[in-house]
Amino acid sequence: MPSQAPSAASYVQKPATLAELREAVVCGRTRAADLAARYYGRIEQLNPALNVYLSLTRERAMEQADRVDRAAAKGDPLGPLAGIPVGVKDVLVTKASASTAGSRILAGYEPPYDATAVTRLEAAGAVLLGKLNCDEFAMGGSNENSAYGPVHNPHDLDRVPGGSSGGSAAAVAADLAVATLGTDTGGSIRQPASFCGVVGVLPTYGRVSRYGLIAFASSLDRVGPLAANVRDAATLLGIMAGHDPHDATCSTAPVPDYAAESDRSAEGLRIGVPAEYFAEGLDSEVRAAVEKGIDALRGSGCTVQPVSLPSTPHAVPVYYLIATAEASANLARFDGVRYGHRSADSATLADMYRHSRDEGFGPEVKRRILLGTYALSAGYYDAYYRKAQQVRRLLAEEFLRAFAQVDAIVTPTAPTPAFKLGEKVDDPVAMYLADIYTVTASLAGICGVNVPCGKTAAGLPVGMQVLAAHFNESTAFRIARAVEAAGL
Repeated sequence: MPSQAPSAASYVQKPATLAELREAVVCGRTRAADLAARYYGRIEQLNPALNVYLSLTRERAMEQADRVDRAAAKGDPLGPLAGIPVGVKDVLVTKASASTAGSRILAGYEPPYDATAVTRLEAAGAVLLGKLNCDEFAMGGSNENSAYGPVHNPHDLDRVPGGSSGGSAAAVAADLAVATLGTDTGGSIRQPASFCGVVGVLPTYGRVSRYGLIAFASSLDRVGPLAANVRDAATLLGIMAGHDPHDATCSTAPVPDYAAESDRSAEGLRIGVPAEYFAEGLDSEVRAAVEKGIDALRGSGCTVQPVSLPSTPHAVPVYYLIATAEASANLARFDGVRYGHRSADSATLADMYRHSRDEGFGPEVKRRILLGTYALSAGYYDAYYRKAQQVRRLLAEEFLRAFAQVDAIVTPTAPTPAFKLGEKVDDPVAMYLADIYTVTASLAGICGVNVPCGKTAAGLPVGMQVLAAHFNESTAFRIARAVEAAGL
């Protein structure tokens, strides 16, 4: 433990780029083991205040770092992430190490395998530092639903980091990892990336394998990277993406060189701006920052034109019907039988199921299971779940029509900057409405990138969301890189 608390300014720190760190390892200026040790020292110093890491995988990390150092010493070829310290959201399983999904019901669970995304990062040379805090089963927009306490925003410890990948975003912002993995079901990478001032990527559904992801809503869940800059995020996505026979929904489409694509100019690209995302409820400072980002794109040679997405106001109720229905089915497996928490206060099998789930699940998870079970129940399925799926189709078709006119769509990522801890925790409807700008892309299956585009007068980050058509991440990266280059 540190002898004294760190100053407020020390919580936010921009890491060196992937390319800079890898070059230092390859050339022998830095040992991967020393780099990992340096990050563990910073974690020891700052994690007590931020609560970013739930567990550390120190032995695994040092073994990987030693492999990288031995290969570097021999002059062997090194992977694109050689020695790079990364963190992984705790809804992605890691072999023989704690994987809790932020829930008491999975306390003590150590899986027998790694998620595909984790395997691919390590195969590229990445060093896994540990597992990152998140809303329980990725259900939440503030990281206050974790059974292990909330994450604090490095820019203001009294504010939320966003959710559900709050630990993943805060870890990058505080330089407690060079890059991280998160998951996004309705905005859970993009919104915390916006609140913490980092880059977060929502890949096209099927672009990255979901094998090893503890499921929340299977038709919506996606695994994606968070990083301090666009090129690093693009590099990570290129490594993670691609077909996986373990996931039947994973696409066989070829994977471009996203990093190289992000280097291309955005000049000549057509940018759509939907009025529905700039309506009542948008914070004035957020609006001003995003409009500056749009002006920067004009200055980069992009053309800007209006587009219409009229079904946007229906997206939140549609999302919370579909997502909760799928959650009620996915979470039925957590019953105290095979793994995780089992209630000791059970006289019968039925009691064991009931008590284990009651003790293991938190209030938000219980709320969503109840909502989803209701929506799927006899007499209500057609009125709610089926109707929601029909409106989901309308949303997707509106995006397809818009992308016939423009190359990408830009919007605010969140309607406000990061809010205070506890501000919305007792008002779930207000919390759900904060997802209004992110759930649309989730429902449509398209891709998107959050890129920082400025700060409020109080110094809180603001993010711009760049949305592109299915499997067109390259265009989203080009546009995000242009905004980043403007230095807003």
